Amino acid sequence: MIANKNLIPKTMKKLTFIIALLMIVGCSDQLDLTNPNEPTSDTYWKTEADAMRASSAMYNGLIMDGTYMRMIPALTDGRSDGFQADTPWPDLWQVAAFNVPATSGPVEWVWREHYVLIYRTNQVLHYVPDMDIDQGLKDRIVGQAHFLRGLAYFNLANNFKRVPISDALPDQDEYNAPTASEDELWTQIIDDFKAAKENLPVTYDNVDGPDQGQVGRATSGAATGMLGKAYLYRQRWQDAADEFELLIDNNSPMAIYSLVDDYRHNFDVAHENNSESLFEVQFATPDQVGGSVMNYCCEPNSNWMQVSSQAYTYAAEGYGYSDFLPSRWLYNEFNQEQTVNGNKDPRLIDTIVSYEPGENSTTVYGDPWPYTDTTAIYPRKYTNEGLPQPELREQSGINYRVLRFADIYMMYAEAQNELGNQALAAEYIQRVRDRANLPNRQTEFAGYTQQEMRDQIAHERALEFAIEAQRIHDLIRWGWFDDPNKVEMLRQRDPEFNSWSPGDQYLPIPQRELDVNPNLEPNPANN
Repeated sequence: MIANKNLIPKTMKKLTFIIALLMIVGCSDQLDLTNPNEPTSDTYWKTEADAMRASSAMYNGLIMDGTYMRMIPALTDGRSDGFQADTPWPDLWQVAAFNVPATSGPVEWVWREHYVLIYRTNQVLHYVPDMDIDQGLKDRIVGQAHFLRGLAYFNLANNFKRVPISDALPDQDEYNAPTASEDELWTQIIDDFKAAKENLPVTYDNVDGPDQGQVGRATSGAATGMLGKAYLYRQRWQDAADEFELLIDNNSPMAIYSLVDDYRHNFDVAHENNSESLFEVQFATPDQVGGSVMNYCCEPNSNWMQVSSQAYTYAAEGYGYSDFLPSRWLYNEFNQEQTVNGNKDPRLIDTIVSYEPGENSTTVYGDPWPYTDTTAIYPRKYTNEGLPQPELREQSGINYRVLRFADIYMMYAEAQNELGNQALAAEYIQRVRDRANLPNRQTEFAGYTQQEMRDQIAHERALEFAIEAQRIHDLIRWGWFDDPNKVEMLRQRDPEFNSWSPGDQYLPIPQRELDVNPNLEPNPANN
């Protein structure tokens, strides 16, 4: 999939079609009905080319509507205090208002597509270790399967709380895995990221094999970062800090990352896979890689596109669907502090379309401010606003950044604060602030209590990672939904929280899944 966007389509599209066939084609011990043009599991897993196509099929699972094409960003951002629904689509405003029916189509897509991804990784992990191919290539492909399976379960755990751990393969009749406990689920996530870390290279620049030089594949740095993040989410503070230090310590071979100078470069098409990116999902427009069929879901087609629909979903009124708006609280939060030069936080206009004459930001998609209301605000991050390419319906090529180095700094700061090292936490918070040219408050922060530092981290993360599908997960893991005072604060920031009730911070288990799997348990959002 991945060397550059001109190399994505043929390998990935052909492979995903083949893998789809492997899921449904069997063989008979009485009559040979094998179609030589439709490989089976007995005939497919033979060569390096087969293994490479299988690895590409896994990555294809990231670009469907229920994963990163649209719904993971939309259904996650929509539940934060920084985003509000502005849509006629009931499924989206119901999610944003914490009133999600278990029959919601988009919620079902999130569930389905993540298990499609898990299903494909399970095949790779089952077949590739026994293939007679180069051991180094084999290790790298197995490592990528562990990484992607860990990422799939990480998303499922954070959005649904408890889900089944599935080992299903094409030749198995039993798919009704029981709901795992939280400890079992997070052990699976951590074990997958550990295995990925052990098997993956720092980069693919110098590997010996057909994947040499390919950008976009999971690396040991990506696995280390996600492993640390999983530890952080489980409040294993020292374990998390130890992993982040491998990415920060200049003596570590994985310390190859740095913050880019321009914050906006993390969300545009011209600076993808940059020095700040540990892992991102690769999207491309049809003029780059071809394709005529939207890559929404289900079994892949050889003419599949590789586009993202997020940009058009978030784009401002008159330029896209405008399904969501930033909350006024988020806008005001950006205006709490000026830069050392007396300007607004530059992340404001990189995140939000707003009328800011003093910041030379008074146009929308190159047009003079088209709205009579100069207080109107719209999303800018992950849209093509301000970029050479305007929105093209649901066909954006902007890569989705799953993990970037600024998050490593901020999570390291959080872990150190929980370990009682406020001075070290302050240093890494300020490193992120420095890019925004905000005043140096490191000495002040170093004197904070642990709770004061928690509050500061919550503020800093709200600005740095706004509209990046992080906020609701932060609120959940910080225990805000168990604190009546925090819930009331969220209601003041975003009236959509007025309809929240305990458990609604999660997405409900799809009713269709509960109907077909007698071993599946509902979660708190189903009540």
